[in-house]
Amino acid sequence: MEKVKFKDLVISDNILKAVDDMGFEEATAIQTKSIPLVKSGRDVIGHSQTGTGKTAAFGIPALEMVDTETRGVQVLVLCPTRELAIQVCEEMRKFAKYMHGIMIFPIYGGQPIDRQIKALKKDVKVIIGTPGRIMDHMRRRTLKLDKVKMVVLDEADEMLSMGFREDIETILEDIRDERQTILFSATMSKEILKLTRTYQKDPEVVKVVHKQLTVPGINQYYYEVSKGNKLELLSRLIDMHNPRLSLVFCNTKKQVDQLVGQLQLRGYFAEGLHGDIKQSGRTRIMDMFKKNMIDILVATDVAARGIDVEDIEAVFNYDVPQDEEYYVHRIGRTGRAGKTGNAYTFVSGRKQIYALKDIQRYTNTKIHIQPIPTVREVEENKISKVLDDVKSTINNENLDKYIGLVDQLIEDDYTSIDTAAALLKIVTDTSKEDKHQYDIESFGDSGAESGMVRLFINAGKKDNIRARDVVGAIANETGIHGKVIGKIDLYDNYTFVEVPKENTGEVLSVMKNSQIKGRKINIEPAKGKK
Repeated sequence: MEKVKFKDLVISDNILKAVDDMGFEEATAIQTKSIPLVKSGRDVIGHSQTGTGKTAAFGIPALEMVDTETRGVQVLVLCPTRELAIQVCEEMRKFAKYMHGIMIFPIYGGQPIDRQIKALKKDVKVIIGTPGRIMDHMRRRTLKLDKVKMVVLDEADEMLSMGFREDIETILEDIRDERQTILFSATMSKEILKLTRTYQKDPEVVKVVHKQLTVPGINQYYYEVSKGNKLELLSRLIDMHNPRLSLVFCNTKKQVDQLVGQLQLRGYFAEGLHGDIKQSGRTRIMDMFKKNMIDILVATDVAARGIDVEDIEAVFNYDVPQDEEYYVHRIGRTGRAGKTGNAYTFVSGRKQIYALKDIQRYTNTKIHIQPIPTVREVEENKISKVLDDVKSTINNENLDKYIGLVDQLIEDDYTSIDTAAALLKIVTDTSKEDKHQYDIESFGDSGAESGMVRLFINAGKKDNIRARDVVGAIANETGIHGKVIGKIDLYDNYTFVEVPKENTGEVLSVMKNSQIKGRKINIEPAKGKK
């Protein structure tokens, strides 16, 4: 179906502003169909796979119907797992960023119940929780549902398979009949249909029909990688395969801008495309890409429409697409004009693994898992490619001019073998060009907290450096959020700082020979505590 912008869905200005901050340009199919129906007050059955953006499909209209003048819980979202409850809560808080008087709170097992009871005494408007813990609070009478106007069953099929049917029924029967009931499920089993007949009133079924498309001529791979390691993995794959032109897809404008900056810091010729760039700027960037003046184009799905460049050898899904059809459109940018292309998808977390399975089902193809290449493998692959180029040049090029130059070195008592080895080292030496390449698992015990690496900086209190100066310098130079930076120990002439293990390579490469408060510093892994 034709893509629709969020502003065309008649959403409040406060939520539109939040959506824009999040960097989303268009609504997905499930959002386009569901939001108007939910806003109208209809009960809705959403037949939708994981990763299609269904949180916004119910979350945006749910937030708009909350009455800030009425005390009590007005929206209840039931989720099968604590992970999903936290994720939905975080997403809805982002949508409510510019809305005042709407407190959103997650309730799930494993979190101290006293903390939840304390929070529930405040004027919480939206609750996202797991059925078991919601039932616990109902039994304790610490959660009142008499003001609930909307109930959402998110991933209802998963909740039923986990044995939550009785809990769900008990919760629904405790809520007034005048409520609006929204149900999302990846499958429509008999149990799901029975639930809808019992607890929904004349529901409208929203089903997103995907075309089962095949993508021949494209080798498809995926990597399981943490979010913090995506940049390092992208760098390694580009260095390893050295594609002539690469197209990197991100889900948001914000991520495009951030990634382009990080790639440029690492010395890559990269530019970005998204909806906030003026047409003149887009034309200029596309012209540079077609003329090979830039090697890497980072784009959102919207901005990439109309890109028709035959020499794109690799497509990288830096973010798993929110819509399965987006995946087909993305990777279809490579493997054109009878050539073979390569598509690489970065997957972070269980939910994205499920989304990838849905993509494989709808594209009728197999996406092969690959191990993350080590720095050594990247170097060996580069050397192998250089040797292949050498053989091709010997067989196909006129080398008389260069043979004369080698003869001069032989006259100076350098053997042809030494000369060839030296030239090969110059061409393949990564020590200067690839300072950013650190082995993700190479940092041993530096005495830091679990998951962190302790770094040494040769500047301290006598240089008028404070902890916030260290945090600010690292955050500004690398783009890493200051909140993830750990413990900082300041001494007179040096400083220790802890950073997440997955970000250590980037911090070391970008901060090398950088400055803190005007003082040039050196940064390196600290030796382990004895």
